[in-house]
Order: sequence, then C-alpha cells, then structure tokens
Amino acid sequence: MSSMQVAAWQICALALGTRHVSPSAKLSGMPANNSARILMTGASGPIGTALLSSLATMGAQVTRFVRHAPSGEGQVQWDPDQPLAPESVSGFDAVIHLAGETIMGRWTEGKKDKIRNSRVRGTQNLAQALARAAQKPRVLVAGSAIGFYGDRGDEILREDSRSGSGFLPKVCREWEMASQAAADAGIRTAHLRTGVVLSAKGGALKQMLPPFKLGLGGRLGSGSQWLSWIHIDDMVGAVHHILKTDSLQGPVNMVAPKPVTNADFTRVLASVLSRPAIFPVPTFAMRLALGQMADEVLLASERVDPAKLSASGYGFQYSDLRPALTSLLH
Repeated sequence: MSSMQVAAWQICALALGTRHVSPSAKLSGMPANNSARILMTGASGPIGTALLSSLATMGAQVTRFVRHAPSGEGQVQWDPDQPLAPESVSGFDAVIHLAGETIMGRWTEGKKDKIRNSRVRGTQNLAQALARAAQKPRVLVAGSAIGFYGDRGDEILREDSRSGSGFLPKVCREWEMASQAAADAGIRTAHLRTGVVLSAKGGALKQMLPPFKLGLGGRLGSGSQWLSWIHIDDMVGAVHHILKTDSLQGPVNMVAPKPVTNADFTRVLASVLSRPAIFPVPTFAMRLALGQMADEVLLASERVDPAKLSASGYGFQYSDLRPALTSLLH
C-alpha cells in the first residue's frame, strides 16, 4: 500500500466524523409501560442503528422517516426539503432528528450546499410541523456537532463557549437555530453537539482499521490537535439520559470527559492493535486532497468538555480512550 493510499484511508476515516441502557429504564414523561412512541430521522447510520436497537429493547414504538421508498414496517417516506404536514408528526412522545449529508469529501460549493441544506432546511421543516402538531412531543433531540466551536487550540470548550469561524461553525449555528419553532412552541429541545463517535460497526474507527492493522497508520499533520471522542455505548446512553432528564435542553456536548490529541489517539489505537504507527500524513497532503475540509475537520483542534452531561448526573461507561478502543476491538 502506497503512502498516498494510507493518507487516503486516514483522511476518509476522520472525515466521517452508554453506558448500557437497561431494558427496564423508563423515559421521563413517557408511558408507564415503556411503549413510548418515538419518531426518528437519520436512523440508518451507526448512531441511529444503535439507538434503534436500544429503543426496541425498551419496548418503544419507533417510526422512521426515510428518504427512500418504505421497505418495512414503521417507515414513512419524507423529503427534508419539503414542508411537513403537522398531522404526520403528531402524537409522538419524543422526536430524535439525526439526518444530514455526510461531510466526507472535498467541499465543492455544491457539496457545501448539500451539507448545509440537509441540516438546516430539514430541521426547519420538521420543527415547524412539530410546532403546529395537535399532539406535540415532550422533547426534540436534534443533531449538531462540536464543529460549532471551530479550531480553538488548547482552549477547553463547554456548552456556553462562543462559536468559531468558518464553514462548519456557521452551519452548526444555523442548524441549531433551525429548531427554534419547536422550542418556541414549548417543546423541550436539545442539540447533540457530537464529537467523533467510536463504533466497530461504522464511522471513523471502522475506516481507520485497515491501514492501522497493517502497521501503516500515523498521526495527521502535527498530531497536536485535540480530538474529542465518545464511545457508541455512551452516545446511546447519553441520548437516553437526555430523553428522561427534563432539565437538559439547548446544546449538550456529546463527548467523553477525556479528549486526546490526534497523536495520542494514533498511539493508543496502534497499541491496542499491537501495531506500529509510523506513517504520518503531512498537512500539505491533506490540504491537497481535501482543501477546506482538511483544515476544518482533520486539522481543527476541539478540546470539548461534556459539562452538562456531567452536571446532570450522567455516568460515562468509557471515560478513557484505551478501555473504549479495547472494548470495540477485542
């Protein structure tokens, strides 16, 4: 495998940017028999798939909004670019909105439009329909990202930290503002400012594994940039915690309490796999391959603290990177 192939693997990996929930856990404000009615978008990704499994274990009735023709029970076709009829979103106890175009790839103007519009327009249409629904949900849990903060060096970032500059921070600001109609209608609204989600079934980690298993992994650029991560079990557990915790609203940082630098992440991953990691990807190669996306995603430093989750009593199953990776890879 050539060094450019290795670089491509790693660039794609980081661009894709729970504790275990007991089946008897009860969601606040939900039916006592746990037959909560939940509407979900973006359910086909690693996060959505894991959430679907956990909600099914709890006995929740999940309706999925999908962009393709429905292929099974509980699926309803929708077009995020088009307004929704209020009756189509009425009668749910909670709504989990995760849909959005992947940020992976070179950001042409057309790609940037898709990234922005899939998040902002889809959220606006959903929130406006929920605001007009005859039976409104108690809570809307909507996607966002730690890209809100932008490249901030060693600064510790909490939910009340200012937003950064650049394309991704602007998209995240507009993404969160797009749900305002639901909040104004009295629906408790939480924004999931999500970091790098570690899962063995998809996302960044799965893409990183082939070169690292071959001993061809390495840091990105200088490796000094902070990487804020979260284990998929904690991602799922934290969403459940938000659903049942009435005090949680607004932005919620979905990251583990102990972020690491890119160099440390590379070192620990290689160690868990018992492989070397001696093939760094130069900054110029990433910029050449991916342009603006390299600077705002792969080289950006975001040292994020899950202040609200910690203060509200959420107990992380995985606070340290090595046990998190070991649980997923062994």
